[in-house]
Parts: sequence; structure tokens; C-alpha cells
Amino acid sequence: MGELRPAEPLRRRLIVDGLVQGVGFRAFVVRTARGLGLAGWVRNRPDGRVEVLCEGPDEAVEALTRAVEAGPPHAAITALTVAPAEPADEFPFPFDVR
Repeated sequence: MGELRPAEPLRRRLIVDGLVQGVGFRAFVVRTARGLGLAGWVRNRPDGRVEVLCEGPDEAVEALTRAVEAGPPHAAITALTVAPAEPADEFPFPFDVR
């Protein structure tokens, strides 16, 4: 019988378009990600979008993705790009702002 190994954490990059800067979006992402026990970061991009890099259990990453797609009350999401992220040693825990 084979040894059970824990599943690799899911790593995902989210790029969020719309009214996402100056509306508390990063703070919303940090609160949500920390509540889900995720590692990673969120930052404003110079092009007006917000970027999220997260890592953790599949269910938690999926929950954060759904929350980001909905956004906080004053945000207006027009597009969400979701892509896998490569493993790296750059995932801070707890989740933080860059």
C-alpha cells in the first residue's frame, strides 16, 4: 500500500480589471485571503489593474477567486484573468500587500 502524501498547494495568479484601485480592494483581498489561510500577496499595477498571487488548498484558492471576482462594495470588476502560477519561494504567509 502506497504512502499518502499531502496534495501540492494550488498556486494562482489573478489579474483584476475595472474600478479596483482606491476603493479598498487590496485590503478586501488581504482580509479574505488571511481568513482562508492563504499565502501570497496583492498589489496595484501601474496600468490600473490589481494583481493577486495566492497559494493554498484548492478549496481556499477557489473561494478567494470567487470573492475577488465579486469584489468589495465600491469596486466594479470588468474582467478577471486567472492563470496558474509557478512554484516560488516568494509567497509570504500571512497574505500581504506589496
